[in-house]
Amino acid sequence: MIRLSLQSVGKLLLGGYDYLVLFLGLLWLGFLALGWTLVAAPLYVLLPKHYAMHWGRYAIMVLFRIYLASLSMSRRVSFDLTELESLRGEASLIIAPNHPCLLDAVMIISRLPNVACVMKSALMHNIFLGSGARLARYISNESIRQMVVQASEDFKTGSHLLLFPEGTRTTRQPINQLKGSIALISMQTQVPVQTVLIETNSPYLSKGWSLFRKPVMPVHYKIKLGKRFDPPENAHHFMAELENYFSQALKPLLQPAPTQDSLFPMAIQNEALSGFNSHGTPLL
Repeated sequence: MIRLSLQSVGKLLLGGYDYLVLFLGLLWLGFLALGWTLVAAPLYVLLPKHYAMHWGRYAIMVLFRIYLASLSMSRRVSFDLTELESLRGEASLIIAPNHPCLLDAVMIISRLPNVACVMKSALMHNIFLGSGARLARYISNESIRQMVVQASEDFKTGSHLLLFPEGTRTTRQPINQLKGSIALISMQTQVPVQTVLIETNSPYLSKGWSLFRKPVMPVHYKIKLGKRFDPPENAHHFMAELENYFSQALKPLLQPAPTQDSLFPMAIQNEALSGFNSHGTPLL
């Protein structure tokens, strides 16, 4: 009876701590983004384009890295992003990840100092993200033609382009139908496509997930570099090949997400991550 009571108290305390980690983390991210907005807005007007783009992207990388490090310190969220480091010295690439959750762009940008991100046009005017995105010369997805033009100009600086081929977060396992814009940009610019595989044991912040809903914890993320595709000659064939590759690469990783909170040592958690799925179980 006493042991059962202690277990119940322990679960209650752990659940409270998890809520604290997630909600303070969101507040911290909002504070960092809003603070940078206040700095980025005047810099957009004052700095020449080249310097604005360089410092804008570098600052976003640092802020996202601080945010992820803060979550990692809680020991309830972990990130294995080491494979991304090898891309830092590479020539221009189109970085094409699957898109299980809202943190995907944050994770990738946190490791790459010179990456342009293709964003939904509404986010370019968001109070938290808009000023920083405009300073960094991120690219709106409003017009495919404009995306190609801006990407072509951006590649001349040796930058990478982060573009999610699904266009939105994954809703169909193992991956949504892909959008053709990535093939058009690669064809027109003759820049290769580097696929990236994002694995997670949780559906946290997937499509339809409320910011205030706590997932089963701990939550783990691991990023692996996938196959690199040469610029295509035929966009239709390329998109079929790319979608088939993602389906085959992600399907073996699909396993049920954990159903209750755990308190495993980090070494065990990290070993277990290699078998986790890329999106968790579908939302009901």
